[in-house]
Amino acid sequence: MRRVLIANRGEIALRIIRACRELNIETIAVYSEADQDSLHTKLADKAVCIGPATSRLSYLNAQNILAAAVAHGADAIHPGYGYLSESAMFAEICDAHNLIFIGPSAEQIELLGDKARAKATMQAAGVPVVPGSKGAIQDEKELLAMAEDIGYPVMIKASAGGGGKGMRLARDRDELIKAYHTARSEASAAFGNDEVYLEKLIESPRHIEVQLLGDNFGQVVHFGERECSLQRRHQKLIEECPSAAVGEDLRNEMGRAAVLGATAVNYRNAGTMEFLLDASGKFYFMEMNTRIQVEHPVTEMVYGVDLIKEQIRLASGEPLGYEQEDIRPSGHAIECRINAEAVRLKSRPSPGRIETLLVPGGYGVRWDSHVYQGYTIPPYYDSMFAKLIAWGADRDEAIDRMKRALGELTIAGIETSIPFHQAMMEDSSFRAGRFSTDFLEQWLAETELSPKE
Repeated sequence: MRRVLIANRGEIALRIIRACRELNIETIAVYSEADQDSLHTKLADKAVCIGPATSRLSYLNAQNILAAAVAHGADAIHPGYGYLSESAMFAEICDAHNLIFIGPSAEQIELLGDKARAKATMQAAGVPVVPGSKGAIQDEKELLAMAEDIGYPVMIKASAGGGGKGMRLARDRDELIKAYHTARSEASAAFGNDEVYLEKLIESPRHIEVQLLGDNFGQVVHFGERECSLQRRHQKLIEECPSAAVGEDLRNEMGRAAVLGATAVNYRNAGTMEFLLDASGKFYFMEMNTRIQVEHPVTEMVYGVDLIKEQIRLASGEPLGYEQEDIRPSGHAIECRINAEAVRLKSRPSPGRIETLLVPGGYGVRWDSHVYQGYTIPPYYDSMFAKLIAWGADRDEAIDRMKRALGELTIAGIETSIPFHQAMMEDSSFRAGRFSTDFLEQWLAETELSPKE
């Protein structure tokens, strides 16, 4: 592999460029007209404009991206996360053009991207799953019968869904019928697929995910778990590795289940299996993301592995080269997503010019971002523009180090999520590890946040 085109933008594009450079691999950045000044376009060996600001016409424009790859002699395409990273069609087209897709096969993406099929596949493999329908619900009669069988409350979820779209809660029969039609309509609009399935609601669970790597020779290993329960509207804001709720025995059990499920589909490259963990310590398969995750740095910091380099190695056809017993964690890491938004004002977006930027440093602190002083954050994309990661020998030290780093981080010109993160590092429930997926929404409703001075 000599030259990789990065079909993405922002911090993940820059992250991939850095990994490639250390591997002596040339990089081709693509950018929309709105991202012409982004740092990833400046640090790549070559940068190609692929369309106007709108994602549909640029970062989701497979034809333009493939044309850039072929015209500039790329051997491979790294999709990052989001955009085309979980498009089976895009992976298939790459293969048809003799371009290595740095990720799993199109067949694996298609199977695991369908939440209902993925659940049935994992259940057949022996992975614990949330009680519910075995596939997509066909009509109201089946819906009502299934809900009566597993018991209320229940969740309706889009088969092709993600990010909370096409997801509805129902606590009785009347709510269920209304939620069914609303979820189907929303799923159709968001994903072009109106299929939904039904699951038992696990009350106040924790969202735990397991990092996986698989090679082309059938070997799969895991790198422990990440805690992703601090979410607002199903969007993560803070992640940790490991989870304060998971001990060594449970970690090994969840890891074995994740490897079992991935092995059942002959999974290759990087992937993440997501679980719900209830208060009794039981865990249930939720979904599998067939790509690198936003929060991958916390795993890297604790396990001493460069997951992007591993993706590239595995896509090149190399074997893993190590066994599960070779993988050992060290310490604790926390990631804060720094968003251009006024969290205190119901997360109102705050794009604009960064007038001042002072990035924190010191032992155990990492800053992943594509922005710089004088850069203008465009209004067209996700509000996350940076990730601040802190490592410590234990969780308390990681929190204290993150608190110190957030105090050093200075950004003027836009509002950011920094005040939220600072408040959370002081919160007694967070510091004690007492929270679940419904914690943050209530916390935000009850807490007054002030802009960082």
